[in-house]
Amino acid sequence: MRSAIVLGGSLAGMLAARALADFATVTVVERDALPDGPGPRRGLPQARHTHVLWSGGARAVEELLPGTADLLRGRGAHYVPVPTDMVVLSPRGWFRRWEESHHTLLCSRELLDWTVRRQVLGHERVTALETTTADGLLGGADAVTGVRVRRADGTEDRLTADLVVDATGRASRASSWLRDLGLPAPAERRIDPGLVYASRVFRAPAAVRALGRFPTVIVQADPRQAPGRGASLVMIEDGRWIVTLFGTRGGEPDGDADAFTGFALEAPRHPIVGRLIAHAEPLTEVTLTRSTANYRRYYERMRRWPEGFAVLGDALAAYNPSYGHGMSTAAQSALALRDAVRRRGWGSPGLARRVQRAVAGPVDTAWILAVGQDVLYPGATEYGPTLRDRAAAAYVDRLLHTATGNGWVARRVTDVTSLERPVSVLGDPRLPLAALRGPRRPQLGGPPLTREEAAAAGLSASSVAASD
Repeated sequence: MRSAIVLGGSLAGMLAARALADFATVTVVERDALPDGPGPRRGLPQARHTHVLWSGGARAVEELLPGTADLLRGRGAHYVPVPTDMVVLSPRGWFRRWEESHHTLLCSRELLDWTVRRQVLGHERVTALETTTADGLLGGADAVTGVRVRRADGTEDRLTADLVVDATGRASRASSWLRDLGLPAPAERRIDPGLVYASRVFRAPAAVRALGRFPTVIVQADPRQAPGRGASLVMIEDGRWIVTLFGTRGGEPDGDADAFTGFALEAPRHPIVGRLIAHAEPLTEVTLTRSTANYRRYYERMRRWPEGFAVLGDALAAYNPSYGHGMSTAAQSALALRDAVRRRGWGSPGLARRVQRAVAGPVDTAWILAVGQDVLYPGATEYGPTLRDRAAAAYVDRLLHTATGNGWVARRVTDVTSLERPVSVLGDPRLPLAALRGPRRPQLGGPPLTREEAAAAGLSASSVAASD
């Protein structure tokens, strides 16, 4: 019987398991005990931070697990039209709330993971092996035939399978496992702006809860100004806001709850997030995370690649979390995994290499978006940004400037940031001409909250209303 093993039971692993269940029986090997409901998990401390499922990722999840969006919304998740219900200060000014072109799904990471996990483990071909750690691969340089595992009681076992997928996240040991099989380590690029991010959950004011909705608010960092500092506020289930503050080297937030609102008011380029939470009730302490470097492991470029093995999710590439692209690229990679197996055929020669190239495809856009900004920060790379890095950043900067007052350019930019279109669409020859002309409408004078939204949040209209 056809069989597959997926290492890691987080979102990327569960979606990969569902993708493979169309072809084989699948065992998910997970080192933690998986919670029965939408609760915390020891191996996923970043769940306490803001998570965004962009429409490109949401569509991939929906294709793998039809009905997921409705399940999430039925449990309190918010469908947020983009950019209509987004209040965003870009490095070049406030974006207007143009007509909807894309969307995000917003909820706690625990709710999203549980909703996906419940559906995947309900599939007749998928089972989970919990409190079990993968210790290495079976097989050799030509083919992986399974995995060595160690259970919670210390006993070891050897599990065989036709295909092993590593979705163990940032802690992946795939590079060292491949070296143990006699293969070289992959090329890797790491860009670390030294970002630290801190998050806290608040109960939104009663008037906001009565509205039932509130725009996502984001103050982006400006890579031309070091340190880069910013903030985001998103509405999740049960009338709560999750607020994330972030800063690069020399401008980091800390875990002090008493200092959280002060940082939000004083450190980012605009105090709008601080003003909003000044009227909200904190529900949690502050969660602080420092493991935020961008890295990309180029497994798909290796000259030799063993049959029966693939790597995806954060084990393949991880990004500065302030861009919110990790979950969406994981979902798109899982869909690419399914489609590659379907096209090539289970067990066909070269399938694993084809799969590895396919799952790497969706990460390219997120990688370019993240590093195109982060590479400019001092200390992000050993030798600083290249001439090509600077040229690309200058072009994107000009596009962002134009998008503040040009709806067509704004739509092209959100095509990419929503991960619905590849970054190559920014090569449309009409875009440089539009960027050269600049925005058609004047800059907004402040955050474009409506009077109703400002009043519900306890803000005076004069303090936030933008002139247009």
